[in-house]
Amino acid sequence: MNPLHGSGDQPGQQTDAPHGTVLVINSGSSSVKYQLVDPIGGDAIASGIVERIGADDALLTHKHAGVSTKLTEPIADHGQALRRVLELFAEHGPDLAEADVVAVGHRVVQGGDVFAGPALIDDAVVAGIEALSPLAPLHNPANARGIEVARELLPDVPQVAVFDSSFFRTLPDAAATYAIPQDVAATYSIRRYGAHGTSHQYVSAEVANIVGRPLEDLNQIVLHLGNGASVSAVKGGVAVETSMGLTPLEGLVMGTRSGDIDPGVVFHLYRNAGMSIDDIDDLLNRRSGVKGLSGESDFRTLHEMIAAGDADAKLALDVYIHRLRKYIGAYTAVLGHVDVLSFTAGIGENDDIVRAHALAGLEGLGYTIDLERNEGRKSDVTVISPDGAPTLVLVVPTAEELAIARLTVATIAEAAAQA
Repeated sequence: MNPLHGSGDQPGQQTDAPHGTVLVINSGSSSVKYQLVDPIGGDAIASGIVERIGADDALLTHKHAGVSTKLTEPIADHGQALRRVLELFAEHGPDLAEADVVAVGHRVVQGGDVFAGPALIDDAVVAGIEALSPLAPLHNPANARGIEVARELLPDVPQVAVFDSSFFRTLPDAAATYAIPQDVAATYSIRRYGAHGTSHQYVSAEVANIVGRPLEDLNQIVLHLGNGASVSAVKGGVAVETSMGLTPLEGLVMGTRSGDIDPGVVFHLYRNAGMSIDDIDDLLNRRSGVKGLSGESDFRTLHEMIAAGDADAKLALDVYIHRLRKYIGAYTAVLGHVDVLSFTAGIGENDDIVRAHALAGLEGLGYTIDLERNEGRKSDVTVISPDGAPTLVLVVPTAEELAIARLTVATIAEAAAQA
């Protein structure tokens, strides 16, 4: 297999590869998340995170066999972070040698027009990820650094890059194209790439299994609602629209990101507020969204603030819900009809208030919620629409690490078969 062309396997698809575990790594700008996954059984054997990399008080959390180990210590860089991760496995289990680690799977945000699917990592793939950094400056450099360090520490284990954007390469031109001169777009690789694709692909495939219908027969809307949030329209298993664009800034209101905003705001702030491009980048990506409106990005705290009468918190939720409902209506129009709408990710799975507000008043479009079924956090697949509703509404817990693990194994198996 040419690693630049990738595999077309679905995340839930089983492979003929030898049974073993996959270490899934998500290397961010100041953190490293990891999970040891059984790709066949679907179990997370161990997981953890190293936060505040570069600080003297970095936070390390490792979970295994029901025990959570938490440490605070200096972590200088990603190299030291990943070395500590391997030490945590040795100290607190499971031993990676005994766990039969057959591969390492890396989450990478931006694959651009280069990577159509998962790629077996070599020097050329790492260079390709780095070259795409202008399209994801907050993510791809950190992703590439995590890959480099993991290859140094685990040189004998095959490693695979799984790209968030790959699922959305199927977008029709009308959805992927921005209305700017196409020579400019081509020169600077400007188009809608989307993000969270691994989650949208996993959930939409899982829905077909849940309802017992062929994926090809279903029109779906998937709402991935976390601190970062995105919506997709999936027709017959193929993504036809998504809310994130050239970068993960476009689309829904998010924890700290503005989502859709008039581009003229950028010019206005530059010309009249004396803000630099970096200042505006920081404003829209890190200081806006729900946090910018209310001072708080955690929805649990936001609901407490609203209950206490905080008007800013109430406005933040209203703006968040308004944008979400607008996208649901738009994607219903894109698909023509919707068979299943799914909530997933941290807010989608755990916030019954957001779920209820998101679909309130949309009965004319076929969306209704049974308030009793909707109540509370959902750790399992749950139907929250009433019996006989025109559109089935589900909560489907995402499993991005499991999806990455399965795609990793499938990619290695395909490469071996073609060798």
